[in-house]
Amino acid sequence: MKSFTATPKTIQRRWHLIDAQDKVLGRIATEAARLLQGKHKPTYTPSMDTGDHVIVVNAARVRLTGAKEDQKIYRRHSGYEGGLREERAKDVRQKRPVRLVEEAVRGMLPKTTLGDAMYRKLKVYAGGDHPHAAQKPTQREVS
Repeated sequence: MKSFTATPKTIQRRWHLIDAQDKVLGRIATEAARLLQGKHKPTYTPSMDTGDHVIVVNAARVRLTGAKEDQKIYRRHSGYEGGLREERAKDVRQKRPVRLVEEAVRGMLPKTTLGDAMYRKLKVYAGGDHPHAAQKPTQREVS
């Protein structure tokens, strides 16, 4: 019996919609990462990008558990000496709420060029509207 390996011709991509309103950030991120990698498909191949497109709406209304709103710190570095910048989660939510979901999902994807290709299929919007209605995304429930 031969084992199946996905090829670019056999990959079929679908669109999924996740509503993040009042949902826990980690639960949304794990579901989105799973869909982006294609692990929900029987044709999953680790060396190929078999994943689907994911749209996350209402990212500004995502929920952080415990005291993460005040204690969680997002760090970035400019590359210059002394260029480390730190922001608390509540400040990130005010300035750019989409970044909360983007960084959570990015951290769960492979740190390779394959992971970069998976990450490009993620679309996150702070509000409830998105411009991808023509793709007819299917609604995904996150517990």
